[in-house]
Amino acid sequence: MKKKHLTVILMFLTLLMWGKSIKFNIKYSEPLAVFVFMQNLSENYPDNVFKTEFQKSKYNTDEFIKLIREFNDLPIDYSYQFDEYPYASKTRMQTRDLLKKNLIETNTLNDFRLRSIGILPNNVLNALTTYIKSFTPIYNELIYQPNKIKFEKQLAEITEYAKNNDLDSYFEKGLVFYNSSWDQSIPFEIAFYPFPESDYFTAQAFYNNFVSAIQTDLEDYKDLFSVMMHETYHIIYNEQTLEFKVLIDEAFKTNPSRSSNYAYLLMNEVLATALGNGYVYEKLNNGKQDVNDWYFHQYIDLMSRKIYPLVKGYITEKRSIDKNFVNQYIQLYETSFPNWINEPDNIMTYRYVISENSDDFNTIRRKFRYRSMEENDSELSETSINTMKKTPLTKLIVISNDNAQKLTLVKSNFKELRDWKYIPDQEFVRKFLLNDKSQLIIINQKNSTLDKLLTMIK
Repeated sequence: MKKKHLTVILMFLTLLMWGKSIKFNIKYSEPLAVFVFMQNLSENYPDNVFKTEFQKSKYNTDEFIKLIREFNDLPIDYSYQFDEYPYASKTRMQTRDLLKKNLIETNTLNDFRLRSIGILPNNVLNALTTYIKSFTPIYNELIYQPNKIKFEKQLAEITEYAKNNDLDSYFEKGLVFYNSSWDQSIPFEIAFYPFPESDYFTAQAFYNNFVSAIQTDLEDYKDLFSVMMHETYHIIYNEQTLEFKVLIDEAFKTNPSRSSNYAYLLMNEVLATALGNGYVYEKLNNGKQDVNDWYFHQYIDLMSRKIYPLVKGYITEKRSIDKNFVNQYIQLYETSFPNWINEPDNIMTYRYVISENSDDFNTIRRKFRYRSMEENDSELSETSINTMKKTPLTKLIVISNDNAQKLTLVKSNFKELRDWKYIPDQEFVRKFLLNDKSQLIIINQKNSTLDKLLTMIK
């Protein structure tokens, strides 16, 4: 009997070649789309069109719900840090992103499985492949086929738009500005999939990939391409050499401004926004800036607009960011937004939390939903405090038992607290600016809920 193989629909509309030899492959990847579809069916995900279509379909049965739960429970998330780089200056490796990369770049699920061996244990990888295979016909019936004509037309238009608007020139400008480089033998794989009944698109970039769900009635591609370049600039920033990242890190650390640390933590997103949502959009829009928000987070939006003239000047002059740029950036941050260093919604975007009550981490996430960097530790000890001190993040310590002993432990491990006076039996919230210019917040909890105490951070 002839063996049946899953045919992976991988539409290469065109191979775009710009610049010297950088290739940009625009495509639809069915296995990636199915993977994302299954993610969105998880009970942990908010309501969305994929979940809605599935729930009203004939496939909303105990059998398939069980498969969704099993898929969601697969242990596929591992990571490692590039420890020799300055903290957070290079994105940590994420196995989920590697798997998505392989889904995009292989032609069959068997190829995906073979390429991904070693990323996950074989039994987990085999199960993942089986779930994707099982849900492929469901995805096609519910999502892809009803939107196929519109989506394929969009892909053709996007391809033509990319060709006509010199995507390579924006990429090259980014390489110069960031003082970065790219191996031109490595293509960019750009994967789109349909996002019906939506009024927005999604965007993510990793390694040499850009992924986006696009609403099926999207006709104007300026926003899409400016966001695509925004995400691509994160990749270019990530590819700066270790030596250059150390130079930039030192420029921030030696700057005397009390705001230099939080300006640094904000910089990666601010620069990508100024370049993508500012410069690229303006070029695509006949010299007119986007009058809408450039970014949904107010601190990034406001600072990217403030830094935009400086960024645009460097791009026009074909200059790379340097110590002078860093100093001007910090000065703009401090003079334009002097109170940001004390605003909880800003400083809690980058946080390291120590609490012996595991429920506290979820409480903090509910209170401060937007987070760019987060570390958590459920043990309050000299070891955990020393680990915390090595990061430039906001340091939040919640003490809810053995208060006197643990307050003594915290005080003894921060030299900046040497003269601090407190009453152990008294509930309080205290904030200190440490020598590394990060904020330390100590919550001494007695009777109040953590929700209430978090509102007292000033």
